[in-house]
Amino acid sequence: MNPSTRFLATAVLYASIAAPALFGQLIIPGDGSDGALNITTDTTIDLSQAVTKAWDANNAAAAGKGVYDASKWAVVFKYTSVNIAAGATVTFANHPSRAPVVWLVKGDVTIDGGLSLDGGWGNNNNVSASILAEPGPGGFRGGPGNYASGVADGAGFGPGGGQWRGPYSGWGNAGSYGSAGGYGPVPYGNPSLIPLIGGSGGGGYSGDTRGGGAGGGAILVACNGTIAVGGLLHANGGGGYGGDGGGSGGGIRLVANAIGGNGTVQCLGGAYSALAGGLGRIRIERVSNSSTLQITPDPSVVTLAAGATPLLWLPSDGPKVRVVSVGSVEPPADPRASFGALGSDITLPQVSTTPVVVETTNAEDASVVKVRITPRANGGYTETIATLTQTKSLNPLVLLWTANVPVNPGYSAIQVTVVRP
Repeated sequence: MNPSTRFLATAVLYASIAAPALFGQLIIPGDGSDGALNITTDTTIDLSQAVTKAWDANNAAAAGKGVYDASKWAVVFKYTSVNIAAGATVTFANHPSRAPVVWLVKGDVTIDGGLSLDGGWGNNNNVSASILAEPGPGGFRGGPGNYASGVADGAGFGPGGGQWRGPYSGWGNAGSYGSAGGYGPVPYGNPSLIPLIGGSGGGGYSGDTRGGGAGGGAILVACNGTIAVGGLLHANGGGGYGGDGGGSGGGIRLVANAIGGNGTVQCLGGAYSALAGGLGRIRIERVSNSSTLQITPDPSVVTLAAGATPLLWLPSDGPKVRVVSVGSVEPPADPRASFGALGSDITLPQVSTTPVVVETTNAEDASVVKVRITPRANGGYTETIATLTQTKSLNPLVLLWTANVPVNPGYSAIQVTVVRP
């Protein structure tokens, strides 16, 4: 048992986002400073090499490495063109923040091979379950199994993470094993995939050392020309062995003048046993379509008028949320939830409960603010509804909310979800 309790705070806002206004030319921002991406053999893009700066900054000095913008929670590449040849597959190694991927492309995008943002499978018996299954970029880790004496299994991470052992998270069925992560019958996020977010992890199984699968990642591919998928583009959740839950599918958003190809696009839940993770989300925005793509789940499709300008990020006056303090301690602006590997975001004294203060901007006072606490091990998550405690300003509308949450020994992750009416 650790002498103090460590919380690792993250905040994610889930709200209804209106369809973007249609005006001007279909112009995708980006200066092409990462050059052309031309893949002919299996390639892993290491997102940890991204330079930390504003997403729209010129990246010629570190071309091909992308930039990490903490304010957008995204690793952004500004390519001139993208071509993934048949027989070649692109995968990713995560940035320490596990941020999703954004490709802004001046020309065309051709995927005749594979582009994968899949979550990792839960660790099997022959691998230490103390190592959590790693998600695709933008997704969330799977829960651990019973990997040491006195250390029980835990829930999957993320806003839809599967519960340990008990009822399936969000599914309403009784179960005795780990549970599946995912969107469940009521999807989180919104069909626009703004903000961009991936899938949640499955819960671990108390019967052995096996852990739950991780959630699929999330990617936005936006180009001025054509996105043609002749191969396979997927952000699937990782499976869980035996009684462990699978991770949920991630998120894929495609924005282009034209969509073509006859390939496959999917965001499936991971499965090994019956505990499959939930499906993810797919969003397609285009002026014209000549594709016969096989897409699962059914996508949200927007036909852009000629001369449309897509909305890539939340607008500056859009809804926002942040964790102000945990037990009077202010979290870092860019928390990493590293569970001790790189230190702790927040360290608290040993107490039974602690207040979490949340600030929302441009979110109605009728919103529901939930604070989820997911321990690193030894049990399932808890969710506490925060109470509105202060109106800081009316224009913009800035509100403070407080939730008194349980404090668990060891490491825990904090996630805030705001559901607007």
